[in-house]
Amino acid sequence: MTLPSQHDRLVLRRPDDWHVHLRDGDVLSAVASYTARQFRRAIVMPNLVPPILTVAAAEAYRERIKQAVDPALRFDPLMVCYLTDEADPGEIARGFARKVFAACKLYPAHATTNAEHGVTDIYKVFPVLERMQRIGMPLLVHGEVTDPTIDIFDREAVFIERVFSKINVAFPGLKTVFEHITTADAVSFVIGGGPNLAATITPHHLRMNRNAMFEGGVRPHHYCLPVPKRESHRLALRRAATSGSPKFFLGTDSAPHSVMQKESACGCAGIFNAPFAIESYAMTFEEEGALHRLEGFASEYGPAFYGLAPNSDQIVLERRPVDVPAKLMEASEEFVPFHASETLPWRFAGLAEQRGLRTRREAGLALPGREAETNGQAG
Repeated sequence: MTLPSQHDRLVLRRPDDWHVHLRDGDVLSAVASYTARQFRRAIVMPNLVPPILTVAAAEAYRERIKQAVDPALRFDPLMVCYLTDEADPGEIARGFARKVFAACKLYPAHATTNAEHGVTDIYKVFPVLERMQRIGMPLLVHGEVTDPTIDIFDREAVFIERVFSKINVAFPGLKTVFEHITTADAVSFVIGGGPNLAATITPHHLRMNRNAMFEGGVRPHHYCLPVPKRESHRLALRRAATSGSPKFFLGTDSAPHSVMQKESACGCAGIFNAPFAIESYAMTFEEEGALHRLEGFASEYGPAFYGLAPNSDQIVLERRPVDVPAKLMEASEEFVPFHASETLPWRFAGLAEQRGLRTRREAGLALPGREAETNGQAG
C-alpha cells in the first residue's frame, strides 16, 4: 500500500467485501454497482424471497448480479447457500465442488430480515457441518440467539455460550466466520479460537454505539441487526479491526432498504453503507493511527482465510472531502446512505490503473509502520 509522506493519497490492493446484501430485482440493479466499483469480489447473502437453497438458484442469482453490473468493473459475486433444518449435504457439497457455493450461511430462525427459514436447532444441521468440515467449505454465522427472554443487547454473547461453542467443539476443523461482530465478547472469542475461526466487522459498528439509534428520537436508519452495543464494545471492535490480526477482515453487511421500509411502524433492520464504505473504513483507521494496516484488513486477510489469491489491481483514495448526500434516489425509491449529510475526509478516486499509479510494493519501497508487520510481528 502506498502512503506518501504528505498522507494525501492511499493506493492499496483492491479490497473485497466478505458480507453484503445486494437484494434482487429493481433494487439489485440499482445498488449492485455501489459495491462493484470499490470491491473486486463480494460474498453475497442468500436471504432472498425465496432464499438461495440450491445450486440452480445460486447460479441464476449470480447471473442476475452480473447482468446488473458493468463488466468493465470486473466484479465477482461469490454465492452462498442458505442453511435450513432440511439442508441437503449432497447438494451443498456439489455446489462447492462446482465453485458455485463459496460458503453456507447459518441464520438462526427469525434472527434478522428474511431469516424465517433459518435453523431452529443447531443439531439439525450437524450432518451438513460435518460434510462442510470434510470438504473445507466455510460456514458463515449470524451469531445471535432468538430467545425472546434474552435482552437484544445480550443475544450475541449468549449465542457464543449456547451455540457457537458447541460448533467449535464438535467441528474444530470447520472454517467459520463470525459475521458482523458487535461485542468485546465476540472479539475475545475469535482471538481465543483456533486458526479456522475469523470475523468480519462492518463500518457502522466501528462508528456507532447504541446511543446512535436514539439520539433526539428514534433513528430508524441507524437500526440494524445485530444492533450496535455499548461504547466499550465499539472500542473493542476498533482495536480488533486495526490490530493487524488476520482474524478480522472487512465485511460491510450493507443492507439497503427504502426510506418507506425504514420509516414505518415496523422498520426494517439494515444499513446501506455500500456507497461510501471504503471511505468510512479509511476514516476509522486514520483515527486509530492505523492507516498502514487498512490494506491487510480490507484486501489481504479475507482472501487468505477463504484460500483465494489477493487481488492484483489497486484502488486510490485521496484526501479530499466528500459530502454524503442526505438521500439517494434508486429504482424510483429513496434510500438513506450511511453517513448521510456528513462530510468524510477521504474520497474514493477509482482504480489505480486508470490513474497511472502503482503501489510501493510494486516499486520495491517499504511502507512506514508496516515493515515489522510484514516480517511476522503484526499485533
